[in-house]
Amino acid sequence: MRHNKKFNHLSRKKAHRESLLANMTISLIMHKRIFTTLAKAKALRIYAEPLINRSKEDTMANRRLVFSYLQNKYAVSELFNDVAQKIGDRPGGYTRILKTGNRLGDNAKTCFIELVDYNPTYNEVKAAEKKTRRSRRKKSEAPAAEAPAAE
Repeated sequence: MRHNKKFNHLSRKKAHRESLLANMTISLIMHKRIFTTLAKAKALRIYAEPLINRSKEDTMANRRLVFSYLQNKYAVSELFNDVAQKIGDRPGGYTRILKTGNRLGDNAKTCFIELVDYNPTYNEVKAAEKKTRRSRRKKSEAPAAEAPAAE
């Protein structure tokens, strides 16, 4: 029976898979974006997001727990110092997967996986908030800057 066996084994044994995911997580933390296959990126998201979530609370126990997974003190310090500052108010969804097509050699689906708050392109669009033709705001709720100044 295969009860509760949902994660992708990636055609590797347990030790190989864990070291692969740990190394990819270290690269993701250090470089903020990596290029990989779609299957590995989806497996990496499941592995990395709980570790990133741990970094929101900077305690010695959390640092030791994350270090037990990553075994890289530079990545742990980067995660707890820089990354945790940017994701402090985000409730989840710390990574984004962007598909890039198929690889030429074996036709594998490839993608970028990146930390969400480190892509300035997406942050500018969200900050600007596109204007639509129909505004949900009523005219009586218009901000003071748009209302005509009465002197």
